Amino acid sequence: MNANDIRKGMIVIHNNEPHTVMDFQHRTPGNLRAFVQVKLRNLKNGNSFEVRYSSTENVERAMLQCHDMEFLYSDDTLFHFMNSENYEQVAINEEQLGDSAKYMTEGMSVKIDFYEGQAIAVELPPSIELEVLETEPEVKGGTASNSPKPAKLSNGVVIMVPPFIKQGEMVRINPREDKYLERAK
Repeated sequence: MNANDIRKGMIVIHNNEPHTVMDFQHRTPGNLRAFVQVKLRNLKNGNSFEVRYSSTENVERAMLQCHDMEFLYSDDTLFHFMNSENYEQVAINEEQLGDSAKYMTEGMSVKIDFYEGQAIAVELPPSIELEVLETEPEVKGGTASNSPKPAKLSNGVVIMVPPFIKQGEMVRINPREDKYLERAK
């Protein structure tokens, strides 16, 4: 594929290893040739770095196999998943999971990408429901101002929520951005 077609979240091959695109910018500085500045993260060792591609340069996109898996449990540093179709189990370390590790709950369905038979990336669902364990009480007349307040969720993550959210309520969040979406119904 052409370097101009690179987008955030894609997995590309750089130096014969799979890398995820964390950020990209297409630049055309003055009278110079256009280029694409890409921030990559190596999926095998977790290192992040920036690369500059010419806008006409070819970049190889990784061919991945994606499987629906269920999170079973975690021990010291490994998270164990089971394939929903053939019941095979896979263990992934905490470094490979990255920020996704804090959202893993038993029984959660996720998609896991495999490259050359090795699990390299976990894709969380677009939204998950968690309970608010701690938050400041609602202030009378506070609904007039829409200033968010911090709330600690049942998995220990702290996110910003609207002032009307109370302790003990269930909220739906976007785990990829640590962002409040709505009250859970």
